[in-house]
This record gives sequence, structure tokens and C-alpha cells, in this order.
Amino acid sequence: MSVPACTLATMTTDLPSPLTALAKFQRGIATRSQLLEIGLSKGFIAARLSRGSWQRVCPGVYAMFSGELSRPAVLWAAVLYAGPGAALSHQTAAELWRLTDTQSSLIHLTVPGDRRVRTRMGIIIHVSAHASRKSHPAAMPPRTRIEDTVLDLWQAAKTSDEAISWVVRGLGRRLTTQDKLRSAAESRNRLRWRSQLAELLSSDMAGLHSILEYRWVRDVERPHRLPTGTRQAHARRAGKSEYRDVLYEAYATAIELDGQVAHPADAKWHDAHRDNAAAAVGITTLRYGWRDVTKTPCRVATEVAEVLRQRGYTRARPCSADCLVVRRRPRQPRPARPA
Repeated sequence: MSVPACTLATMTTDLPSPLTALAKFQRGIATRSQLLEIGLSKGFIAARLSRGSWQRVCPGVYAMFSGELSRPAVLWAAVLYAGPGAALSHQTAAELWRLTDTQSSLIHLTVPGDRRVRTRMGIIIHVSAHASRKSHPAAMPPRTRIEDTVLDLWQAAKTSDEAISWVVRGLGRRLTTQDKLRSAAESRNRLRWRSQLAELLSSDMAGLHSILEYRWVRDVERPHRLPTGTRQAHARRAGKSEYRDVLYEAYATAIELDGQVAHPADAKWHDAHRDNAAAAVGITTLRYGWRDVTKTPCRVATEVAEVLRQRGYTRARPCSADCLVVRRRPRQPRPARPA
């Protein structure tokens, strides 16, 4: 989203030439000190404000146009208000990195630890001694690096599932890598749920695209000694690529995980066609939702283990005394009868 073309055109043609580049770069937003440094007088600024062709957004921060501010203009105004070293962070940086598809109602900013910024309505200030290291060197408007954005959201999460969802989303959307997140985590002295993060960034967790896939590995696959499945296994149907959430290729069994509460009709038909295509090549598809995996993992494991057993896998184990998974031993050959 950007400043509407008509507003931007009017704004840049109506400004002294030294301001044109700054106006375009900062989406029409500038600080009082920037304007004075360029050579504008206090009287010039006051005149533009008084006749309404400019507007005051924050103390010492102005929009060099009238009318509603675009989202980029609002974000630039917040960063400029917070001053040198400030960077958009947390949910706001997540919005800019496309880590989330929703626009944050509050604007989150991280500022250096030696500075104090007065909080304003709609702006959340986070103070960090490592603000300069966290800030991306080139992205504009200034924002924290994607890895630090993910870890800031991990640290601020209310539950471990919420924290895990940020990491999985960053990896699943290919915005970062396990190695980069691991390196960023190692540079932090204080980090919640560090052991869970280390597990999440381990090599056997590679390929996870959702929190439900993580819960599958943690609660179904590992504790019941199921084989390690291939995550997001690639397949082709009608010349197009598609992906199966978990594939136990050696046992011709696929798992599809649906974390949505509602499943649109067209998506259901797509799933059915995919399952049918898998069946055509001998692959059995089992489908589970969020409640299945999180509330009844032993029941789910029992069903999967039975299907795998029919295809030769006999190493599944119950996770506890009350677990429903049946421990089956390979049949021993009968001793030959004496002649």
C-alpha cells in the first residue's frame, strides 16, 4: 500500500525541489529537524500547516499532504517519531515481512536501550540494548531482521503453541532457515522455552509448515515410535505440483492434516481429488484435524500404526500404560517338527 497517486503527485509538484526525493522515500512524511536541515524556515512550515496543505501526525513529525495517511505513511511517521535507531518490530515487522497476513492494530517499535521515547496511543515501545544489531541494515521503513522478529514474537507469546507457530510460519513461508534462527537464538542470553526451540530447529523437524505438523511429530509420531515421515512430500497430478503433509513412503501411507475449523467446499473437493490420485498409485491417505491430534493422539496413533502394520511396520509402541497402541512383535518362524 502506498500514498494514493494523485496525493503523491500533488505533494511532490507543490514542494521545493530538495524535498521531492525525501517525500517520495518516506511516503510523504518528514520530521521538523529534516525540514529545517533542508533549508525550510519555521514560517514556511507553519504556513503549510495553518492552511491545511500539511498536517501534524506526531510531535515534530508532519505529513506533507492533506487527507488520509496510507499504511506506509503511518509506519514511517511512527519510526520518525521514535527517533534515531528505532525500528518497527514484533507484530508490525511481521506484517512487513509477510510473516502474518493481518495488519497489527498497534504499531510496535524497538528503540536502543539508552533512549527513552514517550509512549503514544497506538504505539508500543520496546527497549533493547541490542536494537542496532536487530535492525535490518537496508529494509525500509526500518524494521527488525526477520530472525529477530520471529524470536521477539516467540519471547512475547502467551503460550508455547503460539510461540512455535511463529517459528513454523517463518520456516514454512521460506522467510528464514533453521540455521539462521539457531544462530540468532544463540546470540540471546535470555530466551523462553529454549529447549523447545532447539527441538524445533533440529534437523528431523525440517519441512514443518504448521503448528499442527509440529504437534503431529511431538504427540503422535515420536512417542509412539512411528517411522519418521517425509514432510511436505512432493507429488504431481495432472501436470501440477502438490504436497502431502506427511508421507510414509516405504509403507505407502500419507497423512493429511487440517488445522482449519471450517473447510470450504472447494477445498474439500481438492482434498478428495488428491486422496483419489494417491489411491490410484497405491497410497492410503489418513486425514486428521486439530482436535484429533491435540486431544486424542493415542487414538490417532493406533489407527496409523494398524495401517502401517498391514504394510510391514511392526515397531510402533504405546507411549504409556494407558495408551491404545498395541505393541506387536514380528512373528517368529515355527521350529521344524522332528522327522
